Amino acid sequence: MESSQKKINPLLLNQPADRLYQWPVPLIGLTGGIATGKSSVSHLLKKKGFPVVCADELVKQVYQREDILLWLKQCYPDMIKDNQINFIKLRKLFFGTHQVKKEVEAKIYQHLPQMFSKAAQAFTEFEYLIYDIPLLYEKNLERYFDTCVLVYCPQDTQLHRLTKRDIITPKLADTILKQQINIENKRGKADFVIDNSGELNHLESEVDKFISHYFL
Repeated sequence: MESSQKKINPLLLNQPADRLYQWPVPLIGLTGGIATGKSSVSHLLKKKGFPVVCADELVKQVYQREDILLWLKQCYPDMIKDNQINFIKLRKLFFGTHQVKKEVEAKIYQHLPQMFSKAAQAFTEFEYLIYDIPLLYEKNLERYFDTCVLVYCPQDTQLHRLTKRDIITPKLADTILKQQINIENKRGKADFVIDNSGELNHLESEVDKFISHYFL
């Protein structure tokens, strides 16, 4: 399957004041759906020397903060064992209870601007930055990026990969998928689509197309 793509009009690039966190250089939002392979694309781009900041990695760092651990202990003590977060339990509670999801996201996301800025400072020599952000469309953030790139695979492939990857039931996997915008809808919104429906060599070829489209 050929990658869907639209050329960026350089005249339409955002001004810094219009970008996420008012970032001074163009931001490329790299997104997908859960288990579409977005992290694999980020890894390939990093190996090739591209400036990538991953929201999931920032969130993991936030969870390691003492104040966050203390807050979880107070609010959701069953999620903590031996002073460590039980992420398997937390995920089930997070995706099974809307109010919990809302509260945890609010607590975690308030730290992301500072964490993003700190991580992005490592790439000050670049004239652009790629931000790997899973919930770009769910949080209505697309307008804050100069261009949005989607890592795509069909929903049935997502379901199979998620069930296998996280060792969860198809029912829980389906519940998680339903809390995200359908991947086909995201595909229609994206400026460029990296297809990850096949094997690793196919994904590598798709990433090379993305690089050629924007950087060569």
